[in-house]
Amino acid sequence: MRMSRSRVGVVVLFGVLSLTLTALAFPGMVGLEGKGGGGQDRLVASTKYGPVTEADRDFVVKVRAAGLWEYPLGELAMRRGTSKAMKEAGEHLVVGHAGLDAECRKVATELGITLPNKASPQQQEFVATVRGRQGKDFDATAVTIMRVTHGQIFPVIANIRATTRNTLVRELADLANDTVLDHMTVLEKTGLVGFGDVSFQQTAPAKLPKDRVTPPPPQPGEPTAVLTPRPDLNVRTGGPTLAPAATPSGG
Repeated sequence: MRMSRSRVGVVVLFGVLSLTLTALAFPGMVGLEGKGGGGQDRLVASTKYGPVTEADRDFVVKVRAAGLWEYPLGELAMRRGTSKAMKEAGEHLVVGHAGLDAECRKVATELGITLPNKASPQQQEFVATVRGRQGKDFDATAVTIMRVTHGQIFPVIANIRATTRNTLVRELADLANDTVLDHMTVLEKTGLVGFGDVSFQQTAPAKLPKDRVTPPPPQPGEPTAVLTPRPDLNVRTGGPTLAPAATPSGG
């Protein structure tokens, strides 16, 4: 059976994209595989909001790091997306991560957690890869990378939400859950998510060296990077606003 020229173009595009994703080698989220392994349930601090484990601390850091690369990628999608749905996805990424990052910084201050100001080397590579694409290739690459990474973190959020004994971490997980769900939904509305490839990348990630997937610590005296809120976009990401002060709890 002969294939139309447009059909051939789609096949070629996703073939090239698949090779790109393999080269990027999506990792498991280091330090976020869940409790019970690698000392993740080890207590690192006692606070009035409940104990903080390594898994709790790593979760807060990873939420911060996610915004540091997904926010600029959202800005790219707003400027260079070739469809209305793509630009809308970019708006949701920007608004969602600005709000999530603001709450993450509050939680980190309360719990004494040091946050990075830069994304991990691999996350920075994701942004560079998307920035180097044009047109429909830009759209397809951005959507696939974002949908895979959101799909990887989604069950991690659920695990932290179910197991943490810290009220602030629990509330941050609630907000992260709603934000990530919103982002997956708008990415899927672009019509560019290849669910077969996405499912494979999510369930069979390659393992990379820890220094590739770990955001660097801030330098002494380095000012905290802030993701600029964008109320002008008038976008609701579906996530609730955390209460100004959570009720302290030890369990």
